[in-house]
Amino acid sequence: MHDGRTTLTQFIIEEQRRVKGASGDFSALLNDIATASKSISHAISRGCLGADAEDPQIYLERAASDFIVKSNVWTGRLAGMASESSDGITPIPAKYPRGKYLLVFDPLNGSGNLDINFMTGTIFSVLKAPAGKKDIKTEDFLQPGCEQVAAGFVLYGASTRLVLTTGNGVNGFMLDREIGEFVLTHRNMTVPDNAATFAINASNERFWEPPVRRYVQECMAGKTGPRGRDFGMRWVASLIAEAYRVLTRGGVFLYPHDERTREQGGRLGLLYEANPIAFIMEQAGGGAITGRSRILDVKPTELHQRAPFIFGSKGEVDLIHGYHKDYVEGRDHNSYDLPLFGTRSLFRNE
Repeated sequence: MHDGRTTLTQFIIEEQRRVKGASGDFSALLNDIATASKSISHAISRGCLGADAEDPQIYLERAASDFIVKSNVWTGRLAGMASESSDGITPIPAKYPRGKYLLVFDPLNGSGNLDINFMTGTIFSVLKAPAGKKDIKTEDFLQPGCEQVAAGFVLYGASTRLVLTTGNGVNGFMLDREIGEFVLTHRNMTVPDNAATFAINASNERFWEPPVRRYVQECMAGKTGPRGRDFGMRWVASLIAEAYRVLTRGGVFLYPHDERTREQGGRLGLLYEANPIAFIMEQAGGGAITGRSRILDVKPTELHQRAPFIFGSKGEVDLIHGYHKDYVEGRDHNSYDLPLFGTRSLFRNE
């Protein structure tokens, strides 16, 4: 507690006290992740000033991953780790005790935006390790998102913000650099359900499936269309920034399945990106789907599996899900081939 404010440490301890027989390992793990994020935040704030390589992006990506691994590998709280930036898993060396949890993380999501000084972030997910198993394998990480015990992300921008869920709602914290602690600023966050905004990369419109075309074109039609209200479009090409905006302002984010990603299954990582964000969205009263099914029900088959990802205000997500169902079951016979942005001219062919 500091000046009547609740720190992340206090918040986690209070949550731990609600669980009968809690050992404290889980609470300590969350603090270890927060500690690593503080180091990452400092490195990001220094940018190329702290980089000892020619490419600051590569340097900071590696540094972020190293901070997380070094903060957790020796503590005895983990049985293994898996990172979006690594091909395989990171086992816990035999010289350290083996813990009860698995940590999955994207160390620096949106790192391609570093050169324009835009928001980046760390995304993480905590799973239970198989009980009594000595050697952790890749398949132990391939759990559906509904089995996560915690998920969160840290947003590095004008301020450093941590969003966390342990399956009991979503809470937001801001890093107070004067005391070096995350302080609770947004208790029981919920996704607004009446926001009229959607985020999608419109340049991919020619590759979209009919359900996505249908939804976007109805939104673009505004008050004169079937939705009966005007919508705004957002796209900042940063998953973590979009997730925070949707969480605080509502709306919907779409990175749907399209013709270009058919073979690889989607664009975003299921374990490292979609599952933790989906867990947060559902805990905040929103929704998260592949288009055809709930994200958290998808059983992963590989560490770097890709998936289409649509999340946001529950009403909008349910509507998009319904459009996909109509399409799959053959009830939608429209082509939706009209271009999103039509060309206009003073001279028309009659």
